[in-house]
Amino acid sequence: MAKNDIKGKIEYRREFFDRDYTVREAYARVWKYARKYKIRLAIGVVCGMATAGTLVPFFQIVQPALHHVESHDAEVEVGSRMETPKAAAPVSAEEVAGAAASTTAAMKKPKNAFEKEIAKNSKLPGWYPKVEKWAAKLGIRLQDEKGGMGGALVLIVCFIVPVVALLRLGLMYLNHYCLSWSGAHAVTDLRQEMLEHVQKQNMQFFGRVDMGQVLSRIYGDPHQIQIILSTILSEVALAPFEIFVAIGFIVWFAVANHMLPTLCLIFIGFPLFVLPVQMLGRKIKKWARKTLERASMIGAKIHEILTCIRVVKSYHTEEHENVQFAKTNRYMLKSTMRALRLGLMVGPTVETVGILLLCGFVVWCFIKGIKISDVVPMLAPLLIIYKPVKQLSKLQVQIENSLAALSRIYSLLDMHMELPEAPNPVRKSSFDDKIVFDDVTFRYDTADRDAVSHASFEVPRGKMVAVVGGTGSGKSTMSGLLARFYDPQSGRVSIDGTDLREVDIGDLRHLVGAVMQETLLFNDTIENNIRYGSFDATHEQVVAAAKLANAHDFIVSQPDGYDRIVGEKGFALSGGERQRIAIARAILKNPPILILDEATSALDTVTERLVQDALEKLMANRTTFAIAHRLSTIRHADLILVMDGGKIVERGTHDELIAKNGVYSKLCEMQQMT
Repeated sequence: MAKNDIKGKIEYRREFFDRDYTVREAYARVWKYARKYKIRLAIGVVCGMATAGTLVPFFQIVQPALHHVESHDAEVEVGSRMETPKAAAPVSAEEVAGAAASTTAAMKKPKNAFEKEIAKNSKLPGWYPKVEKWAAKLGIRLQDEKGGMGGALVLIVCFIVPVVALLRLGLMYLNHYCLSWSGAHAVTDLRQEMLEHVQKQNMQFFGRVDMGQVLSRIYGDPHQIQIILSTILSEVALAPFEIFVAIGFIVWFAVANHMLPTLCLIFIGFPLFVLPVQMLGRKIKKWARKTLERASMIGAKIHEILTCIRVVKSYHTEEHENVQFAKTNRYMLKSTMRALRLGLMVGPTVETVGILLLCGFVVWCFIKGIKISDVVPMLAPLLIIYKPVKQLSKLQVQIENSLAALSRIYSLLDMHMELPEAPNPVRKSSFDDKIVFDDVTFRYDTADRDAVSHASFEVPRGKMVAVVGGTGSGKSTMSGLLARFYDPQSGRVSIDGTDLREVDIGDLRHLVGAVMQETLLFNDTIENNIRYGSFDATHEQVVAAAKLANAHDFIVSQPDGYDRIVGEKGFALSGGERQRIAIARAILKNPPILILDEATSALDTVTERLVQDALEKLMANRTTFAIAHRLSTIRHADLILVMDGGKIVERGTHDELIAKNGVYSKLCEMQQMT
C-alpha cells in the first residue's frame, strides 16, 4: 500500500460545519456558561486577588531584619575594637570612668541621639507601631533596651508570619475551590446543551457526520471549559495581582530609598520574560489544535471498530483493525509529543532568561557598590514575581489548547440543521381523515438528483399503502418525509389538511410509530426497551404488548425474564427476538399511523411467521405505510406505489398492477410470486 494511501486513511477530516474562532470570540462566549455561577466565580476571583495582598507584610519585614543583622554585626565589630589588648598600656582610672559614663548615658531610656539613630535605621513596617502598642497593653516588650528588633523578629516569626500564611492558604483554597466548582458545573451544562442541540438536527446531519467525532466533541472537549474557569481564571485572578503587588512594592521602595536608576534597570530587563512565550505561542497553537483533532480520531476509530464488531469478527480482521488503530494512535502521538515539547520549553526558557537577568542585576549592584540590605528588599519581590510570571507563560499553552477545543464546540453549536418549528404550532391529538402527499420533491444536501420527485398520493385513515422498488428508488425517503425526519424542498405533506410543518412536533411523534428493518435496542432490560417512549406504562401493560407481539414466551424462558439485559443494540438477542421487542414497543405506544420497513426480510421461515403474525395484530385498525421488500407481504394492500429513480412509475392494487404487466409484474416474477 502506498504511503500516501496510508496517510490518507488516518488524516483528520474536518466536518462540513467546522470553522475557526478568534480568542476574543471563543472566550467571550464562555461567560454564557459561567454567568449562572457568577457569585461563586466572584468569590473565587476576589479571593485570588486578596491572596496577592498577603505578600506585602513579607516584603516589609525583609529590610528591617537585614538592618538588624547589619546593626548587630556593627556592634560586634565596635565591641571587639573596644576590647583592651593584652599587651596594651595600663588605662587610667579617669579614662575607665569616662568610658563607663558614656556607655551608661547611651543605654539610658531617654530619647537620646543613639536611640533615635537606631529607630531611624530600623525602618520598621507601618503596621509595626500598632502591633507594639497592642503588645504593650498585654505587658509584652518587643524592643530591647537599645531599640533593637530582636523581640519584634520573634513576634513576626512566631505570630504574624503564621497568621498571614494561614490567611493566604485559606484565600487560595477558596479561590481554587470556587472556580473549580463553577467550572465543573459549567462543563455539565455545556455537555447537556451539546447533546440536546445534536438531537434536534435532522436526519441529513446524522448521515453526513462521523459519530465518533461528535461523541468526542460532546464528551471530551467541554472539559476545556473547566480548565478555563478553574485553572486559567484562577491564575489570571492571582498571578497578575501578585505581580502588581510586587512591582508596586518595588516602585515604592525604590522611590523611598532614592534608587530610581536601579528601578529603571529592573523595568528594562523584566519584559524579556515575555519573549519566550511570544516566540513559542504560534507553534503551540498549531500543534494544540492538531492534538485535539487527532485525539477525536482515536475516539472515532474505537467507536467504529466496536460498532462494527460483528463484521470484524465475521471477516477475521481483528489484526487488520489493530494495525489501522496503531497507525492512528501513532499519528496522534506525534502531535501530542510535538505539543508537549513546545509546552515544556516555555517554563525552562523563562527560568533561564530570569536567571541570566538576575545574575546581570547582581553584577550591576556590585559595580555600583549597593548594600545587601538595600537591594534584597527589591530582589525578594522579584523572586516572588518569578512564579506568577512562569504560570502566566504556561497559560499560553492552556489558552491555545482551550481555543482549539472551543472552536470545535462552537462549530457544532453554531451548526443548525434542525427542522424548523412553527411559531404557533397546530396541536393534533388524533388522526381523523387522511394523509396527503401533494407534489412532493426532496433532495439530500450531498446528492446530485432528487431522492423523491413530484410524488402525489393519499393514505386514507385505516388503509394500507405499500411502497416497492429497487435499491435507491426513494422508498425509505418517502417514509422519512411522512415521519417528518425531513422537510420537502417543494410540495407539502399534510395530515387531515394540515401541513406537517405546522403540526406540533411532539404531537406528530405520538401519532406516528415505526418498526424498521434494522431494529435498534438500548443496552437495558427487555422491559425498559418495550416501555421506551411509553414510560408511564405498567408492567402488566408491557406484558400484554409482548404477548400480542409473540415475544412473551421467549422472554420468560430465560432466568432474568423481562429484566434481562439485551446488550449493545440488542446483540444478546436474535434478529427475530429483536423485531418482536420492537413490535411490542410499537403496540404499547399504540399510534394511529404506522410505518413498517419490512421487518421479516432477513428472518427464517418459522421466525418470519411469528413476526408477521405480530405485525398483523399491530396493523389492525391502523393506517399503515409499508415499505415492502418481500412482495408477498403486501398482496392485500389497498394501494401499492412502485418507485424508480425517485418517481412513482406505477400505482394500484396487486391485481391491477399484475394486469398491467409493468415494473411491478416483473418484480413479482423475479421473486417467483404469482
